[in-house]
Amino acid sequence: MTRAVIVDVVRTASGRGKHGGGLSGMHPVDLLAQTLQQLVERVGLNPALIEDVIAGCVTQAGRQSTNIARNAVLAAGFPESVPGTTVDRQCGSSQQAAQFAAQSVIAGTNDIVIACGVEQMSRQPIGYATIGEDYWGPMLSARYPDGLVHQGISAELIAARWGISRAELDAYAAQSHTRATAAIDRGLFAPEVVPIVQTALDGSTTSFGVDETVRRGTTADALATLPSAFRTDAFAERFPEIGWNITAGNSSPLTDGASAALIMSEEKAAELGLTPRARFLGFAVVGSDPLEMLTGVIPATRRVLERTGVALDDIDVFEVNEAFASVPLAWQREFDVDVSKLNPWGGAIALGHPLGASGTRILATLVNALQVGGGRYGLQTMCEGGGMANAMIIERL
Repeated sequence: MTRAVIVDVVRTASGRGKHGGGLSGMHPVDLLAQTLQQLVERVGLNPALIEDVIAGCVTQAGRQSTNIARNAVLAAGFPESVPGTTVDRQCGSSQQAAQFAAQSVIAGTNDIVIACGVEQMSRQPIGYATIGEDYWGPMLSARYPDGLVHQGISAELIAARWGISRAELDAYAAQSHTRATAAIDRGLFAPEVVPIVQTALDGSTTSFGVDETVRRGTTADALATLPSAFRTDAFAERFPEIGWNITAGNSSPLTDGASAALIMSEEKAAELGLTPRARFLGFAVVGSDPLEMLTGVIPATRRVLERTGVALDDIDVFEVNEAFASVPLAWQREFDVDVSKLNPWGGAIALGHPLGASGTRILATLVNALQVGGGRYGLQTMCEGGGMANAMIIERL
């Protein structure tokens, strides 16, 4: 069977997803285009050899509409022969892009594919794509007559149902910032972060390359002073079990960013004289309770372990997306792994969660962490809107 390998994977630094954030002044097409350019330049690949570009993007509206993958391919100066398509599996969009890319290589359809993602939450915020219209429809509403909920409520339900306290949530969030700060201070992110050049109206340029969502010195005591972010009287009446412990501090921040992975067949990489960094072992995607919404990471993890035959104890690094602190904590309750292996360089609470770009952003850190630590196997899993999750296992080469 043809094996799919990761030749290289990069990301931008995380920009605050609000006005004045480091990437908020860029057009998202240019943000992804520069990321694509730097990926191929790093490995010296002729972009004419790329057979497809698959981009994850959640808010496909406004400046991110009309197939941002193809627009970024053209903006990057790639040959017009290089196609592109945009996918939406909510927060797991670029992880799904990587899965599609690898599957196309394994199937023999393509030899060289870029999986990538982009999200500019400062300009296309959550909900922007709905243009104020009903996106459920009468049949879905009939199935859930009490109504589905947003992810903040789902995160609260998980904390309540898994018995996760406010103190645990805040301690985990503080740890994310502490670990990310330590990784920054050691220069560990340098191999994965590519600088983004921005040009002002006067022609001057600046380079953005530092994760600005990491809050140095964050403590659990400081986070404990923050109010609940999602409580309303209506939700409190509907869900009396909720303790209202999810805050802005133990949630991932709004983030701008892009990321990209160069995926090839093992044979093509050898033919081109390129040394792969890792290979894909297996994938899983599941649906889960759309009210809890974010717990699909648990069955997705079980499924990918079963499919690959890799034992949980053999995994060296686990990346479980920190959409909210309750998600990796509930996952940890289920699998009881060594906590030093779980998001060892911090996660989305510190490093940001640029929705459609997060999957390949996490992949960049996972590959990097395996190489630095000398580990063999890495597992990443991503909770997703609507009650879904992706999981995959890679092997460092």
